[in-house]
Amino acid sequence: MELRRIPSGALAGAVAAAIWAAQQPLDKRLFGSDYDDVELLGKLVARDSGWQAAGLAIHMANGAVFGAAFTLLRPFIPGPPQAAGAAAGLSEHLATWPLTRLVDRHHRARSELESLGGNRRAFAQAAWRHLLFGLVLGELERRLNPEDRFEPLEQVPVSSNGHGNIEHAAAGATEA
Repeated sequence: MELRRIPSGALAGAVAAAIWAAQQPLDKRLFGSDYDDVELLGKLVARDSGWQAAGLAIHMANGAVFGAAFTLLRPFIPGPPQAAGAAAGLSEHLATWPLTRLVDRHHRARSELESLGGNRRAFAQAAWRHLLFGLVLGELERRLNPEDRFEPLEQVPVSSNGHGNIEHAAAGATEA
C-alpha cells in the first residue's frame, strides 16, 4: 500500500463532502425532502447557531476519513476511478441507511429533524448524495494520486529480512 497517497485521498474526500453539502439546498427542492446531513451531524454536538459550522466540520472530516480509506482500497476495486468511487459511496449508503431508525429514536434534536426511517424521498436523496460524493471522490483521487506517480508495490526490491533494500531507499530519497 502506498501510504503517501492517504493525504491526497483525504483531501479528495473532504472536498467531495463539501460539494455534497453545498448542493443540499438544491436536492432538498428536487426530492421534496428537508433531510440535511449537516444539520443532522451539527445538532448532535451543538444546539445553538453553531450547529452549522460543527455539522460541516464533522461532515468534511467524515469525507476525509472515507477518502483516505478509499485511496487505500482503490487498487482492489475494479473499474474506472469514478465508477469505483460511485460504488463505494452507494455501498456506504446502503450499509448505513438502516441506522436512520436509531437517529429517529435517539438523536437529541429528533423533533427538529425530518423522520428518515421508511422515508423513500430521503432514501433517494441520500442515494443521490452518495453517488455525487463517490463520483467526485473518484475523479479527485485520480487527479491527486495519478497511477504513474507511484511505484507498484510488487516492483519494490525486498531483502531477505523483509525490510527492503538500502540502495533503493537512498535512491528514492534523492528523487523526491
